Amino acid sequence: MRTTMFDFTPLSRFGIGFDRMADLLEGVTQTDMTETYPPYDIEKTGENAYRISLAVAGFRPDELTITTEPNLLLVSGKKADSEGKQYLHQGIAERSFERQFTLADYVKVAGASLDQGMLTIDLVHQVPEEMKPRRITIANGHEPEPIGNRKAA
Repeated sequence: MRTTMFDFTPLSRFGIGFDRMADLLEGVTQTDMTETYPPYDIEKTGENAYRISLAVAGFRPDELTITTEPNLLLVSGKKADSEGKQYLHQGIAERSFERQFTLADYVKVAGASLDQGMLTIDLVHQVPEEMKPRRITIANGHEPEPIGNRKAA
C-alpha cells in the first residue's frame, strides 16, 4: 500500500476556502480500497440529478438506514439476528456494512427505494436562489444609487 501526501499550502495564496477541497483530495489518497461490500453504482440521471444503487440482497427496508449530514451520505445495514436457525452451510453473507459517500454542497437526498435487492438513492443538486449568479445593474451617474432607493425592476 502506498501513501501519498500532497502539500496544498500554495493554494492558500490564490484562494480562500479551498481547505475543504484539499481535505477531500487527501482523503481520496487514504481511502481503504479493500472494502467492496456492498457493491454500488453511481450514475448521473439528469443535469442536476444523480442515483446511487447498492446491491443489498437479503436486507429488508427495516434493516437498512440512510442518514445525511452536511456533505455526507451514510448508508448502513444490519441484519436481524437469525435466532433458532441451525446452518449446515452458510454461504450467504449476513454481514453488517457501512458505506459513506461525500456529497457536494447543496446535494440533497430526493428519495430512496428497495426493489429486488437493489437499494436506490436519488440525489438532486439544488443551489439556493441566493447562491445563483445574478446580474448587477449599473447606475448611470457618478455615484451608485443606494440599495434602499432602487425601484423594483
